[in-house]
Amino acid sequence: MLWTDVSACAIQLDGNTTIETLQLSEQGRCLFKSILTSNSAVQVLACVIGIMTIISLLVNSCTLLSLGNSEDLSWEPRFALLKNLIVSDVLLIVTQGPTVMHCLLQKTTLSYGAWCLTQFFINTICVFCTLLTVSCMALERYLYVCQAIYYLSVLTTKRLHLIVGLTWFISVCLSSVITGLLTLGHKPSLLGTPTSGLLCEPDTIETHLGFPRAPAVFRKVVGLVLTLFCVFSYFFSYLRMYQDARNAVQPFQQDNRRARRTVVFYCSMFLLQLLPIFLKIVSDALWELEGTVAMVRSQNFPPGLTSAGTLHILLVVLLQVPPCINPLIYGLRNKEVREALPRLLWWKYP
Repeated sequence: MLWTDVSACAIQLDGNTTIETLQLSEQGRCLFKSILTSNSAVQVLACVIGIMTIISLLVNSCTLLSLGNSEDLSWEPRFALLKNLIVSDVLLIVTQGPTVMHCLLQKTTLSYGAWCLTQFFINTICVFCTLLTVSCMALERYLYVCQAIYYLSVLTTKRLHLIVGLTWFISVCLSSVITGLLTLGHKPSLLGTPTSGLLCEPDTIETHLGFPRAPAVFRKVVGLVLTLFCVFSYFFSYLRMYQDARNAVQPFQQDNRRARRTVVFYCSMFLLQLLPIFLKIVSDALWELEGTVAMVRSQNFPPGLTSAGTLHILLVVLLQVPPCINPLIYGLRNKEVREALPRLLWWKYP
């Protein structure tokens, strides 16, 4: 999406040379400047990414350790699913945070190569696994609240382990297919060349590989289907719980008002969680509707396409949000988890 900036950058550096003859380091710095034009913006972004990465790692690690060292919580299905979500979030932040910080400190974009593809592969797994896990967590709450009589018989330990395993198996398979399709027709000459972003997110890598149509369509369809499944599962579950609370009678009305506030809170946080995914879906839809692929291939560039750099930075920041808030929403907000944290500190420092 930033290919126009590459061309403009090449002309600015040397009017008699082309992109192919520029040194790779100069290309990377030039592309970086087309995204972040001022040093103050680089410093602010570095502070934001650094703080969010540290907070995410601390909060997720504390929550995961408190759950793992609590015999009372380890067996509960909702906390087993929460641990699965935390593992996915930690894997996501560990691959994204240092990568973005490296690019910001070096003031260059990410080079296309083994790490770029690895980061894309792992991030795709984590995003898909998060969608599936959040869906399972919502359905588990529905089963617990609305179908309590069948809860223990349906959600056995064996089935819970199967569900967790399937979330990773499906995610790995889908990510493998997407990554394999992307790299199937890539040119060896592209290895080591700078991409147009700080992360190898889908738009960045697809732009660098020349907009391969089949992988892009497959990725968008799979992502849309999983997102719709997650949204449907979440709102179905919490809507049913809200209806049960609304239909209850005295003397439980006070508790029902609290239940409705809880449902509203979780639905609001759910929308915040999916904000980067919604942004990516809207970006993909606009990209398809405007026919930008055809314009890029024909080098008929529309004005204002450089705003893609702003969209990329916004996506990079928003991708750090879910790993920060997930432990707060599903973990530390629960009384049981908060009570387990002091025991963790006492166990660590007797």
